[in-house]
Amino acid sequence: MLNSNQIMEIIPQRAPFLMLDKVEEYIPGKSCVAYKNVCINEPYFVGHFPKEPIMPGVLIVEALAQTGAVALLSMKENKGKNAFFGGIDKMRFKKPVLPGDVLKLEVKISKQKGSIGVGEALATVEGKIVAKGELMFAII
Repeated sequence: MLNSNQIMEIIPQRAPFLMLDKVEEYIPGKSCVAYKNVCINEPYFVGHFPKEPIMPGVLIVEALAQTGAVALLSMKENKGKNAFFGGIDKMRFKKPVLPGDVLKLEVKISKQKGSIGVGEALATVEGKIVAKGELMFAII
């Protein structure tokens, strides 16, 4: 289990853009399971949407990407590097994510060749799929 301070030792994101509250488990270079507590006081809820707050899909994808980054950047050879988006494929949003939800984020690295790779990403709330797809990355 990693807390937010330990997560920040692995990935470069910081508040207000750090999207992970804790990591439940990770296998360097292989997979990561993390959580995001979705709070009503997050700044994006002011405008998305004022009378019906919903976490933007792009931020769910960012949270998934940070989850994958923990798996990749926790490898000794990637210490101090960054993981950049190379592409997003087959991403589907199934249900809205609302304030009060606990977003479970899972990424399994399915392909990697050199600094380029693909991760299978899944986001759930209370066991129900809210988003899933593939994330392509480049380690820089």
